[in-house]
Amino acid sequence: MRGGSISTVLRVAFVMSFMGSWYCCMGDKGTASFYFAHFGPTACYGNDTSQIPEDNNVARASDAIWDNGAACGRQYNVTCTGTMDGTIQGSTPITCKNVSVVVKIVDNCSAGCRGTIDLAQNAFEEIAVPAAGEVYIDYEQV
Repeated sequence: MRGGSISTVLRVAFVMSFMGSWYCCMGDKGTASFYFAHFGPTACYGNDTSQIPEDNNVARASDAIWDNGAACGRQYNVTCTGTMDGTIQGSTPITCKNVSVVVKIVDNCSAGCRGTIDLAQNAFEEIAVPAAGEVYIDYEQV
C-alpha cells in the first residue's frame, strides 16, 4: 500500500469518527404530553420542594429515559417539532412555538405516561399550545 493511501484511510477514519460523535450528541426524538404539577411527593425527591426550580419547569420521565431513577435531577432541553395530527412547526394552525424549554426531571410516570417526557403544564405551554395535548419533540440532556 502506498503512503498516500494509508494517509487517506486515516483521514477518512478521523472524519467518520468525528461525524459520529457529533451526530450522537444532537439529541433524541420523542413525544411530550403535560400534567398538572402539584409538587407533592415525587419519586426523586419525596416531599423536598427545595429541589423544584423556581420557574416550576419540571417533568416526569417515561421508562424511555427514567433509567431506574438515574434520570432524577437531569435537565433536558425540549423543543416541539410537530403535532400528532401531522401539523409540523411553521404550519397553520400554529401549535408549536419556535422556542425550547429546559426542564428538570423530578418524577417517574411509567404507569400511564402518554409521552417520552411528561412536562408540567407551564413548561408545555412554553413550547406548544395546550390544546395539542401531545406533540412530537426533540430533546437533549443539558
